[in-house]
Amino acid sequence: MTAPPRLVPLLQQFDFARGRLADRLTGPVVDSGDGTDVPAGPMTDEECLWEPVPDCWSVRPRSGGPGPHATLLTGAGNWGRDATPFPHPFPPPFTTIAWRLSHLAEMLTLRADHTAGSHTLTRDDYHSSPDAMGAVAAFDEGAAAWRKALLTADDAALDTVGYSTYPHGSDPEDPFLETVWWVNQELLHHGAEIALIRDLYRARRS
Repeated sequence: MTAPPRLVPLLQQFDFARGRLADRLTGPVVDSGDGTDVPAGPMTDEECLWEPVPDCWSVRPRSGGPGPHATLLTGAGNWGRDATPFPHPFPPPFTTIAWRLSHLAEMLTLRADHTAGSHTLTRDDYHSSPDAMGAVAAFDEGAAAWRKALLTADDAALDTVGYSTYPHGSDPEDPFLETVWWVNQELLHHGAEIALIRDLYRARRS
């Protein structure tokens, strides 16, 4: 199906942000922003779980329980992501790359399901990956699923409130076009945060 004209620039923005983050995580180079290739990646497991400051939130073995100021490890499987029910701690805890990638991958995977899938998945179903390769693969799979779901939307769907039934956001009350915009800004800002943590990790090692 041909994408509605209003969706095209948001698709292009999503593709740009997705590709830039993927390059930043895996390399061998990433565009510096002016067309110059800068060496990058691949991210290591140690870097993925690196905690730059005390009391970070991360992805942890379920057997050890949640980290500082977290009350649960969300998801399924042997590893979970630090979390707490609303209201969340303030100021927000600093989070590792593993946490941020898990958050992005989960959000993309679940929103894809609640847009063009079974409309049943919740955070309790999601498996977080503690290793770099698994975390990057999960992000890539979630991004691919979300992009595929976007292409199911015609022009009328963009204005449909609740076209996405994702239960962990305002999607059921929002026109779908607003949900698409929101996902893009999530990818852009978390991608920038992950890039900065990679820079800090490299500076620490040097």
